[in-house]
Amino acid sequence: MVNKRKKLQIWVKDDQSVVSCTEKIKVMTENFDELKQLAQDAFEDGLLMEVSEKQMRDALHQIIDDLKNKLIKK
Repeated sequence: MVNKRKKLQIWVKDDQSVVSCTEKIKVMTENFDELKQLAQDAFEDGLLMEVSEKQMRDALHQIIDDLKNKLIKK
């Protein structure tokens, strides 16, 4: 039997201290798992529709680059 447990990401705050709340880590893990699957599905759909792999990768990178922090502390 293969151990399929993935290594947990260590999340850090702006002050470089570690996010230690188990529930926060669980939510972040679930969010990133869902995001990865959605991106994978979109990527494969594009390839099936004969969009170039490079263009698909560039488009997905652009989505991340365009994210804005709407929670900026004022």
